[in-house]
Parts: sequence; structure tokens; C-alpha cells
Amino acid sequence: MIKTITVCGGGSLGHVIAGWLSAHGKAVVNLLTGRPGQWHEDIDVDTPEGTVLRGHIARASSLPQEVIPQSDVVLLCLPGFLIAQELQRISPHLHPQAFVGSVFSSTGFFFEAFRILNPGQPLWGFQRVPFISRVGVYGQSAHLLGYKDRLHLAVENVAQRQKESFAMLMEDWFQRPVCLLSGYLEASLTNSNPLLHTSRLYTMFGGENEGRIYPRMILFYEEWTPEAADLLIRMDEEFFRLLGVLPVTQGFLPTILDYYESHDAVSLAAKLSSIRGFKGIPSPMKEVEGGWGPDFSSRYFVEDFPYGLRYIAQLAHDKKVACPLIDKVLEWGMSKAGRG
Repeated sequence: MIKTITVCGGGSLGHVIAGWLSAHGKAVVNLLTGRPGQWHEDIDVDTPEGTVLRGHIARASSLPQEVIPQSDVVLLCLPGFLIAQELQRISPHLHPQAFVGSVFSSTGFFFEAFRILNPGQPLWGFQRVPFISRVGVYGQSAHLLGYKDRLHLAVENVAQRQKESFAMLMEDWFQRPVCLLSGYLEASLTNSNPLLHTSRLYTMFGGENEGRIYPRMILFYEEWTPEAADLLIRMDEEFFRLLGVLPVTQGFLPTILDYYESHDAVSLAAKLSSIRGFKGIPSPMKEVEGGWGPDFSSRYFVEDFPYGLRYIAQLAHDKKVACPLIDKVLEWGMSKAGRG
């Protein structure tokens, strides 16, 4: 019987998921974090409905051996550049039947897990994050800003019956309909952050806007432009040409236009700028001489290019699918990522 989960990572999703699951009595929740001393036993999560959920952290630790061995489920809530490192840390302490997963699979989780963990270790991962979330007071409170209508996940290295049972468990835990994907590629390849963020960044700071200094901080979503929406649509078309030659279920993923219920660049820009859960999110910028410029050390750069768009481009090249726009945006982003 699955009853204990360890959440790895103390970011916004780690806060909200730990609070959500424990407040609803779904599981005993442990936390693996680099800052265990800053976590209170109880965590409050406010919701869009105006309610406050109070969850309980059974144990917070920075040591895998203190929380991983007793875990039935492990959930990595970490950026892509930390996934391989965390899998290596927890690997010696995993129960062979523990389900190891990622809250967001398009940053390379399955590729790294197959490489690092023991063969046959049950693996799972969400295609998209289940919540839009923000930290309130670190280790004490968080804001659940929005839900997904439906969750999609992949499960590997167990029989089909166990995959279906695990999907039903996640449906109960997260109180949303869950769609079981046919394989890990369907969770690993998405047109969410790897295309969404990178197209916006390129049109803000690359191409004709290379070196541009803005007079103020620009809101990432609320000020989304038709130019960024147009690039996103065209990169999405290249991405879907790749999906057409991969062993994935046709239609498992909606196009960007379908997902955001839009029909062209103007309507897509309007949609992205109006989503309540995206309100107030700043762009990865910092103050520089004369105004505001890009912050290349931001997670938007150090994750979404090398641990998102790169996997798509590599598969496209392997399958000999032309993706000139994806290549151009990736080359630009990789040249900037981590430059500070």
C-alpha cells in the first residue's frame, strides 16, 4: 500500500504539493531539501477559492538516507540542471518498488533516470506541473494560484495494470482527472516551457532586440507580444513535425493554438496575457546601466534551453526532421545561458 511520499526540492511546487497532499490526508509527506532547518512542521497553502490548507511535514532532511528508504513514492520538484545530481544522491537508498517521478518531465527526467537508476526501478512523471504556485514565507506558507483541468502522466518499468493503478492513485491525490500516456516520450516532449519560454526570450532579447535595454521591468506573460506568439506558433509547427515521426500517440498533445484556444498570433498573445495565474510574473531581467536588461543566469535560461529545447532539437536531428527556427533559438539561448 502506497502511503509515504518524499518531495525532493523546497521550491514553490515543493511547498504547494507537500501542503496539498498532507492537508488532504493523502499521504505521509517527507521533504528532502538543502534547507531543512527553515521548514516548520506545518505549512499553510492558500487557494484560489480563498481557503487555507494546513499540511504537515513528517520529516524534513538534507540527507537522503533519512527520508528515502521508507518512501513509496519519490517526487522530484527540481529544475532540470539538478535532476541528475539528485537521482545519483537518492539511488543507493531507494526501495526497489518505490515509484520515482518528476513534477515536470520535459527537463530530461526520464532520460537521466534510465541512465542513473537501477534497471526496473518504477518511474513516473507529469507532462505538465499540476499547479501554478508561489512561495509565501519559505518553509511556512505558499500560494496555490491555479490548477490544471486534467493531468497527464507516464509510468515506466511496471506492468500495465500497475501503471493504471498508479494513475488512479494520482487522480485521487491531486483531485483532477488523470490521463495515462502511452510512454515516457509523451511526458518528456512538450510544447510548454521549452517552446513557450524560449520563444518569448528570443523575441525580447535576441535577433533585432539583441543588446536592447528596456526602461523598466517587463512582465513576462501580461505583456506577451504578437511577435513572440508568432515565433511560438512556428516553433510549435516544427515540433509537431518531429512528433509525426516518433512512436507517440497521435493527438496526445494539443498544439499551442488548441491548448490556449486561439487561432492566430494576435489571439494567442491576448490569451497568454490574460491568464489569471500568470499575472504579475516578471521577465528574467536585472537592472543595468540605463535601465533593465536580460538576466542570463535566470532559470529561464539555464533550464529551458539546455534542459528543455535541446532534447527536442537533438531528437529532431536524430530523426532528420528540419527545425531551423528551433535550431536558431536554441543556438542563441545556449550562447547566453549562465552568463550572468
